[in-house]
Amino acid sequence: MDSKRITTENDLKIAFHIRKEVFVEEQGFLLETEFDEYDTLNALSEHILVYYNEKPVGTGRLRVVDGLGKLERICILEPYRKFGLGKIILKTLEEIAKEQGITQVKLHGQTQAEGFYKKLGYRTSSDVFMEDGGPHLLMIKELVNEKC
Repeated sequence: MDSKRITTENDLKIAFHIRKEVFVEEQGFLLETEFDEYDTLNALSEHILVYYNEKPVGTGRLRVVDGLGKLERICILEPYRKFGLGKIILKTLEEIAKEQGITQVKLHGQTQAEGFYKKLGYRTSSDVFMEDGGPHLLMIKELVNEKC
C-alpha cells in the first residue's frame, strides 16, 4: 500500500474514474458537480492516487483556500475500504500541505465518515450542511508540530 502524487494526464484520468465510480455511480452525486476547474495538473491543486497491491484504488486532492489546506474528493473503491487506505490518503495530503507551509487543513466530510476523521485528529467545526445533495460537516486539523 502506497500513494503518489499525480503528475501525468493518464494518472489524473485514473483518479477521475475512481471518483466517478464512488461519488456518481455508487453514492448518486451528480456528474456535473463532481468535476470542476481544479481537476487539472497545475498549481491550483495537488492530486494523489493510493494503491493496493499496485492497483490504483483511491484518490484525493489538496487545494489552498484562504490560507488553509482543503482536502477534497477523498474516496476509495468499495472493495478496498477496510485496508487503512483512507488514512494513507489523508496523511499524504497532509504531508503535501506541510511541504507548502500550511499549518491547518480542513475538509467537508460526509457525516457517516465523521468518526473516521476524528480518529485522525480532525475536529468537527460546523453543524451538518448539505453539499452536492448529501449531508456534510466542516472538519479542521492543526498540522503544527505533528509528525505524519
